[in-house]
Amino acid sequence: MNNIKQDFTIKDLENISGIKAHTIRIWEKRYGLLEPQRTSTNIRYYSHSNLQKLLNIVLLNKNNHKISKIAKMSEEEIKIQARELAFSKAINDEALSSFKLSMLQFDKVLFNNTYDKLLHKKTFREIFKDVFIPFLEHIGFLWQTDTLLPAHEHFISNLIAQKIHINTENLQYSITYSKKTYVLFLPENEIHELGLLYLNYELVLRGNHTIYLGQSLPLDNLDYFFKNDRELCFVTSLTVQPYDDKIDDYFNQINDILKDTNHEFIAIGRKTELVKNNNYNFQISFFDTVTDVLKEL
Repeated sequence: MNNIKQDFTIKDLENISGIKAHTIRIWEKRYGLLEPQRTSTNIRYYSHSNLQKLLNIVLLNKNNHKISKIAKMSEEEIKIQARELAFSKAINDEALSSFKLSMLQFDKVLFNNTYDKLLHKKTFREIFKDVFIPFLEHIGFLWQTDTLLPAHEHFISNLIAQKIHINTENLQYSITYSKKTYVLFLPENEIHELGLLYLNYELVLRGNHTIYLGQSLPLDNLDYFFKNDRELCFVTSLTVQPYDDKIDDYFNQINDILKDTNHEFIAIGRKTELVKNNNYNFQISFFDTVTDVLKEL
């Protein structure tokens, strides 16, 4: 664990908390709310406990607690009041803060405790929509700004994937006969599957039969399905693959395969903007997000 990021710059705190560095410095100097350490070159850096305290302060401040009053509280009082607030009207904000901390500290217990608390107030679908989607969007931003290591993203993504798998498995016995079968897969070398996993859950929830093939699947592995007489709808999600200069060839290949079949093909992701106006046959549909797909199903 020695190579894992343990300390944070003020810019990291800004990215994670959403509070401007200038404001953090004011809270630090005027109210003594944070106690950073300094490098030999006099640059501030902050510990996990500083970060956790800041996230609790932000939660209280966003819910009408003045900074001047928060500053008079002990650290334990800040923690307790933030926790109490989470169980009343700010559960989403508190959950987001807890999930951030669990990710940054590689803390599986904190993640599961936070998730279990949410389940007392929300359905799994509500948790995914209200908490996981905003959280994953924020992770994308943190990753782009070098606040996170890939290990952080992999850790938290795997935990969320486990919850999707568990909830999907619980639905398997409720599947009704459906005329159409959905075959879900990711393109070769594509590993970002949370959106596709959740779409699989939603399809099963609605009584559809699905075949989930998962990550990094070459198109020729689908030959068995393409030649099937049953009505199929293939679904894929494109985050980093195919590369921009290969995406046109990818969909031309799909278009040629589909033209003599009754099958449909759904492609999801912002990469589809590169090809959605091309002259493919009507069997291929493009969507920006999983949410957009669900509106059409």
